[in-house]
Amino acid sequence: MMTLVETRSLPLPVLIYSGGVMARTSTHNSLAMKQNVLLIVFLAFACNLACSQRASLAGAPTAQPTLRAAESQPSVPQPLHQDAALKLPLKNPRIVVLKSKRRLELYSDGALVRSYKIGLGLNPVPDKQRQGDRATPEGEFYVFTKNDKSAFYLSLGISYPNIEDAERGLRDGLISRGVHDAIVKAIKRKATPPQNTALGGDIYIHGNGAGSDWTWGCVALENEDVKELFNATPVGTPVTIKP
Repeated sequence: MMTLVETRSLPLPVLIYSGGVMARTSTHNSLAMKQNVLLIVFLAFACNLACSQRASLAGAPTAQPTLRAAESQPSVPQPLHQDAALKLPLKNPRIVVLKSKRRLELYSDGALVRSYKIGLGLNPVPDKQRQGDRATPEGEFYVFTKNDKSAFYLSLGISYPNIEDAERGLRDGLISRGVHDAIVKAIKRKATPPQNTALGGDIYIHGNGAGSDWTWGCVALENEDVKELFNATPVGTPVTIKP
């Protein structure tokens, strides 16, 4: 026979049998046990998944960093078909002299079509300041004349001094206001600027060899190169001379 006894010392009602006691588990405790079991199963599954992912990543190849050295060094433009004959006339021809690279570049409509080795003045590094310094000028110029009877095979006259040179010469007291104004007037008309001033003059692109820096400020090419350049560039062609 079974008797239900309410005891003060036990938190739950119990059923008393002869020889033993069995607890009546409430519905709340049963749900808590099920939740604990589910939590343990979920944690075990998550741990196994994480371990599998780490193993996959460990076996995957490591990406190598991209080298950017080529981007940090600007590429040198190369003319197309250097050995082929130039197609004349060029469209919007332009000459660019790179002093530090001893190179003259010829452009047609913005495209590089020729690159020539050059020699500079006996004082090749600085910008020209005055007559007799044997430096090659820097700045923006144009071809103001062509001479097919040059003492240096063929030559193209460069419009030095330009307006910036005239401003500097006036500021430094090398030339008068009248000489300054004459230079400015000639440059604005795309004519020949005064050549015999304290700023110097008679700066040409000419032949007779590009093996060394030997001129008094001119840009020297090999004869075959200056011949091609001479035939390709009309009077008025822009000339940029860079350090």
